[in-house]
Amino acid sequence: MPRYTVHVRGEWLAVPCLNSTNTIRWLGKEAVRRYMKNKPDNGGFASVEGVKFYIRRCKGLGLLDLDDTVEDALEDNEFVEVVIEGDIMSPDFIPSQPEGVHLYSKYREPEQYISLDGNSLTTEDLVNLGKGLYKIKLTPEAEAKVNQSREVIERIVKEQTVVYGITTGFGKFARTVIPNSKLRELQVNLVRSHSAGVGKPLSPERSRMLLALRINVLAKGYSGISLETLQQVIEAFNASCLPYIPEKGTVGASGDLAPLSHLALGLIGEGKMWSPKSGWADAKYVLEAHGLRPITLKPKEGLALINGTQMITSLGCEAVERAGAIARQADIIAALTLEVLKGTTRAFDTDIHAVRPHRGQVEVAFRFRSLLDSDHHPSEIAESHRFCDRVQDAYTMRCCPQVHGIVNDTIAFVKDIVTTEINSATDNPMVFAERTETISGGNFHGEYPAKALDYLAIGVHELAAISERRIERLCNPSLSELPAFLVTEGGLNSGFMIAHCTAAALVSENKALCHPSSVDSLSTSAATEDHVSMGGWAARKALRVIEHVEQVLAIELLAACQGIEFLRPLRTTTPLEKVYDLVRSVVR
Repeated sequence: MPRYTVHVRGEWLAVPCLNSTNTIRWLGKEAVRRYMKNKPDNGGFASVEGVKFYIRRCKGLGLLDLDDTVEDALEDNEFVEVVIEGDIMSPDFIPSQPEGVHLYSKYREPEQYISLDGNSLTTEDLVNLGKGLYKIKLTPEAEAKVNQSREVIERIVKEQTVVYGITTGFGKFARTVIPNSKLRELQVNLVRSHSAGVGKPLSPERSRMLLALRINVLAKGYSGISLETLQQVIEAFNASCLPYIPEKGTVGASGDLAPLSHLALGLIGEGKMWSPKSGWADAKYVLEAHGLRPITLKPKEGLALINGTQMITSLGCEAVERAGAIARQADIIAALTLEVLKGTTRAFDTDIHAVRPHRGQVEVAFRFRSLLDSDHHPSEIAESHRFCDRVQDAYTMRCCPQVHGIVNDTIAFVKDIVTTEINSATDNPMVFAERTETISGGNFHGEYPAKALDYLAIGVHELAAISERRIERLCNPSLSELPAFLVTEGGLNSGFMIAHCTAAALVSENKALCHPSSVDSLSTSAATEDHVSMGGWAARKALRVIEHVEQVLAIELLAACQGIEFLRPLRTTTPLEKVYDLVRSVVR
């Protein structure tokens, strides 16, 4: 018998369909009838017949014809949404789909796999897992280690040994011994009580990254999770069943407890969950729609799922990958601006940088030499001012290797720390199978990624700070020798005047965001957790800083391409002409 999961005003209802010739209109009315039945005031409706509505698929939001039969229009167990005419959405309402849903309607289940062993994941791998490009499987070595560590937990439970988090309470309750009969209940209670985050849910990409990273850490074999449970987590990832994870609530020690608890909550079939097939729905329905069962937690497994720095670090992976991309683009954009402002290439001479050989500085100078006027790539623009009387350029052009260079070195430093962190065991207690014992420690403390991501924000921000000053030079006729604000008929047209204002606003906002979050600590858990990293905020604001840097550099790129228009018919170097052509393929 077909069954459909129907979303009505924030509630999910399972509607069985005995007759396949029933219409979509019937399905909507039946869902509204069940909704009214659950409400003391009938949900504010006088009768089902008086309710006007339309119905759409949760996947892709396609509208359904009310006169079509359910057999013709829907697949078995499909998720649909009834939208009541005249309803005004509450600001607290969870929509059936995340922002940017048009991207997910095109989602295709990946065919390729990444094998995780807990030791060799890269930041690029994790970002690609977040994009849904791969499924996950464990290496045989990882499976063996997981089994060995689980045997230690089973022995502890059997012998009724007192061990933190396995046979005791948590935090302030670490000295409270829990009877064997309640060890499973202990783990479920832990997940429920710690699911106390607030704010917008993580996007599907970021939820997928968080889930993949937790799987990688569990694969190391120091967490005590059973292989059966870990395989269930992997099956949920491979089906893209992603729990509702609010972005705020972690203090970054003892790990990212709140977000990881929300992650675990969905996996045990409670709370909300999203998949490309269902949209947001009750987790138990989403899992069932994909042929999956909610996880039944065994002793230690709730703790194994929620204790670690994976929220900070998964967001940190995205931050460091995006930072690396925008740092490379910044060199290209700055080189284009230098061409438009008729700057000199002399400041990028090899010998200058050989006597101050910071790796990033040398690398950036090399990029500038590769892009700008040379025997290999001559520039007509550079030739036009070869014999001008200017001796040197402003710092915003001349000092790009020194300023952009340290950003590159900062990114490399942070990437090294983040790469170590994503392949680290961050649980407590740790299970050492070779010693057949558990040891309590502090690997869950997020200070490493927190400090690194604060540093990343400070470093990458400088790309926007120096870019905004170059935009000013492009727009200011007394500095550029170009029309004011890069536009003809100034006054009638304002050109890039307010685009520059936007860049200035973003740079100013970044200055506040660059204040390090990791210099703060507030004691929690009745002073048991008396020093914390605040790494969750470090990661989120690093991403916001990087987004602003991307936007400022985009403005500079548009301005530089506009500046070239006033130097035509002269042409710049072949590489920079290709950049110009790329921009003009999407922006007139």
